Amino acid sequence: MNTEIRSLIDRLDAGEPLCEAEFEHLLENRDAESTEYLRGKAEAKRIAVFGRAVYIRGLIEISNYCKNDCLYCGIRRSNGNARRYRLSEEEILACADAGYEFGFRTVVLQGGEDGYFTDERMCGIVSEIKRRHPDCAVTLSLGERSRESFQALFDAGADRYLLRHETADREHYGRLHPERMSFDNRMRCLRDLREIGFQTGCGFMVGSPYQTNRTLAEDLAFIQEFRPEMCGIGPFVPHHDTPFADRPAGSVELTCFLLSVIRLIHPKVLLPATTALGTMHPQGRELGILAGANVVMPNLSPVGVRKLYELYDNKICTGEESAQCIACLTARIAQTGYGIVTDRGDFPKSE
Repeated sequence: MNTEIRSLIDRLDAGEPLCEAEFEHLLENRDAESTEYLRGKAEAKRIAVFGRAVYIRGLIEISNYCKNDCLYCGIRRSNGNARRYRLSEEEILACADAGYEFGFRTVVLQGGEDGYFTDERMCGIVSEIKRRHPDCAVTLSLGERSRESFQALFDAGADRYLLRHETADREHYGRLHPERMSFDNRMRCLRDLREIGFQTGCGFMVGSPYQTNRTLAEDLAFIQEFRPEMCGIGPFVPHHDTPFADRPAGSVELTCFLLSVIRLIHPKVLLPATTALGTMHPQGRELGILAGANVVMPNLSPVGVRKLYELYDNKICTGEESAQCIACLTARIAQTGYGIVTDRGDFPKSE
């Protein structure tokens, strides 16, 4: 192994920050030996902080309506072929109730930026879930909102908010999004969420169009500075009804490498092995767990709408990724040497 790369990994393992140029050098010079060395360090760090627990989140995809037109997303406003749906309050609550019976102690309400879900509606849904299941955490992933909206949702009982930053490079952000969307506003949202008191999540696609090792290094430097409580990354998977339909998909290998880097950057972070990883590789989520991830998010959405929430092509929608087959997923995770636990799985506060 290159001694310089080994030294960079050892510095990360010791809790030393790297600069963007060093992150870029690490990415450009990775090989099989350094990847395995890094993975071993990340796994040891993850076990030291979390033991062998894998936290499960019940994902409820509440709407595939979206006002935005992100160039990579299958539910973008301009996709006239998308079959739109939105769940009723009763359907959302029924999914949350079912998840509780399955053993979930976190539910994730995710959707496009759908104006139907006003603050009043969302606050009512959040507060009712918390009333029925006071020992549960509620995570929201509903895109950009005003600070006042975030505050209202927090006051209603929401615990966490996941908002992928997508890229920490301003120019790159502009090449992935329409002009009306603002890099500055995305970053403002993340700061507001943190200041309000949410456990805050950011993240990015691996292998998105125009991404380079330099832009990835900027992402890693941003995570190192922002220190989110959650970080969601997964390989870019193209969707046939978007401008990026013909772009190559991201790499499972690079995604796992970055999971390991993020685990060393921020040992306490809640780090999902994403559905996109499972879509790209039959054992994608297991590989993510072995690389340092400690969260999986089975689907609690009604079976009839799961394929409609199609952010990218070939999303896995039946079988072991679903909440109804938690025993199957438990068995698969057990094969990695880790185990699913019934727990809220909060970000550890103690130093």
